[in-house]
Amino acid sequence: MTDEAPKTLKSHGRLSISASLKPRDLMEEPFRVKGAWKAKIITLFPDAFPGVLGLSLTGKALDMGLWALETIDLRPFGIGKHLNVDDTPAGGGAGMVLRADVLDAALTKAAEGTSQDRLRWPIIYLSPRGRPFDQAMARRFSKADGLTMLCGRFEGVDQRLLDHHHIEEVSLGDFVLTGGEIAATALIDATVRLLPKVLGNQASTEEESFSHGLLEHPQYTRPAVWNDLAIPDVLQSGHHGEIAKWRQTQAEEITKTRRPDLWQAYLRRKS
Repeated sequence: MTDEAPKTLKSHGRLSISASLKPRDLMEEPFRVKGAWKAKIITLFPDAFPGVLGLSLTGKALDMGLWALETIDLRPFGIGKHLNVDDTPAGGGAGMVLRADVLDAALTKAAEGTSQDRLRWPIIYLSPRGRPFDQAMARRFSKADGLTMLCGRFEGVDQRLLDHHHIEEVSLGDFVLTGGEIAATALIDATVRLLPKVLGNQASTEEESFSHGLLEHPQYTRPAVWNDLAIPDVLQSGHHGEIAKWRQTQAEEITKTRRPDLWQAYLRRKS
């Protein structure tokens, strides 16, 4: 297993450096930002990454070394001639379950160079039965040194693995995907954009949806009139106090109408 382990690493961006058996020209070493946030992803489909994370602002930040991405291919940790990573469910039932011993080996590899403190380095399993992912969780993850994500497949993973490693289960919502890769991409994107210097304008993250418990107010831009629809006068008044009041009122009305659950939580926090 140790001979195969280096093959499981796939680095993305300028910050991630994996071990190599071949001499490397020092001039080709990727730039590393000290203390940069890092995501480690255990997956059967490492080629799914970086995907859209390599584009736009997250991609630019990845290239600049503001964060790092490392994929760990689960398959080489598999058992037997065919490198099996799953088996039938105990007690019977449809589908297959990812094996605890296989995942444990992959997590051991992923743990190299990371903190054992789960506040500094959470381990996440993307699961429809997990706690709903929200902006507060994204902010918590962005304050950590990094995180490890386990992308499930099939019917799930052996519960003993989750219990042994104190893995936090996180869900994107009340629906089921074929695997955790899409969910991991969304979670990373929501977290990375909160890192310093990634967006360039930190104030923008303070005004958007969920930042203060409300959905975001409507946005407008030029032209001032489009299809006989005009930008609200208050937004063109130059009166910043009135603009702020209008945006607050709009955010409250939208939240009350579209997300009664968020509205009630907002009212409880205010009282």
